[in-house]
Amino acid sequence: MTADGAVMTGPCCEKDGSSRPLSVVVLGSGAAAMAAVIAATERGAQVHVVERATVGGTCVNVGCVPSKHLVRSAQLQHWCDEHVEISDGCRCDGVPNAHKLHASRQALVERLRWQKYESVLDENPHVTVWHGEASFEDSRTVRVRSLAAQATQTETLLHFDRCLIAVGAEPYIPPIDGLASVPFWTSTEALASDTVPHRLGVVGSSAVALELAQAYARLGSRVTIFARRGLCTRTDPLVGETLMQALLDDDRIRIHCGALVESVQCEDGVFKVTLTTSQAVFMTDALLVASGRRPSTAALNMAAAGVSWHAASGQIPVDTHMRTNVPHIYAAGDCAQMPQLVYVAAAAGTRAAINMTGGEACLDLSLVPWVIFCEPQVAAVGLTEAEAQARGLRTETRTLPITSVPRCIVHGEKFGFLKLVAETPSMRIVGAQAVAAEASDMISTVAVAMRGHLTVADLSGMLLPYLTASEAVKLVAQSFTRDVHQLSCCAG
Repeated sequence: MTADGAVMTGPCCEKDGSSRPLSVVVLGSGAAAMAAVIAATERGAQVHVVERATVGGTCVNVGCVPSKHLVRSAQLQHWCDEHVEISDGCRCDGVPNAHKLHASRQALVERLRWQKYESVLDENPHVTVWHGEASFEDSRTVRVRSLAAQATQTETLLHFDRCLIAVGAEPYIPPIDGLASVPFWTSTEALASDTVPHRLGVVGSSAVALELAQAYARLGSRVTIFARRGLCTRTDPLVGETLMQALLDDDRIRIHCGALVESVQCEDGVFKVTLTTSQAVFMTDALLVASGRRPSTAALNMAAAGVSWHAASGQIPVDTHMRTNVPHIYAAGDCAQMPQLVYVAAAAGTRAAINMTGGEACLDLSLVPWVIFCEPQVAAVGLTEAEAQARGLRTETRTLPITSVPRCIVHGEKFGFLKLVAETPSMRIVGAQAVAAEASDMISTVAVAMRGHLTVADLSGMLLPYLTASEAVKLVAQSFTRDVHQLSCCAG
């Protein structure tokens, strides 16, 4: 048995007793698909990968990798702008070269795509890659149609013993009047642009919307965010309030909450955005629509295979073993009914492969940390105070402002906090929320503590390095029983 609870077996073969390797078809080539391909071939399967777009899926091509490169570039630009008094030797003239930034970002994407995806597939003798549109012919066959751009049009039938649907998701486009007829951006176009618009409108308040909005503001755009409700409304209210303060501290960002966009027009390269709620009109030079993502499942003809899915949301229901209602067809990643997070997708793909090849592995989604990589970062894990109480738990909480965390003080952070939620009387940690420059590190520490069922007392007594972000976890735990403001800067 492996560390993830999977029961390992020898090289897989079909139940008819033949010695031929199990035939597995994987639809997609993103995080879930690649994790499954690697695990399935390690366990003796012959794998056919079908990809209709660029190998690597969302994360490496148009998601995590290029977006974090853009965010980091914008952070460095912002740091120079904010610290001119100590950056006299800097050769930067204060104006970012958007073309060079784009070239650098694209080079990074191409390098990682080759290292982590294309070369892995090319060098594996047990993998065949098919470029084309996939659809089910029946419950044991996938039809692959060559792409329209390919010189020769072909159709191939792939027969399988097992199939994994891992086609990911694509930007959701809301039904706004006029939107379909204007050249708006999704995250894909925003990350591919080699220019910085003077004015940028952002429809949505998703993680993608907030990260890209702040990045473009720091690179020179004047940004207006149209949020349907507020910011981070699905977690502790203090998160959205604090992030709002931090974002608005930049005078290049405006945020309109409760803003419903009624219509969009574009004339001579200028967008006209009209709000339903106030009939206010805003003019922008580019418009980013970042209202979430929808599974790319509509064209798979899943009815032919008997696979159940939600037509309205595009999601495919799966059990904890990644099985659909058809026992030999699995689904994982953003197209399945699970959090749309790349690390969840990869974990799901690995477990699906183990189960497809005779093993036994479950995916436990009871503890999933998440992060928004704006500055300050937003991160959370487990339950909010309200969620814990809604489940009938008695709770005790403490909230530590970042102005009480030595690392945050040294870095000059102004906005943020770390909040711990403990169940009483056990004082076991059941949740945490953070807004801080390094909230991701704080939450990762809490997530490990929660996985180990640690209590407030356990965290209070831990030895954590001084002047690290994770030290905040110890300090907020200590605040349950003492006034940490009265302690020396590195008190144990």
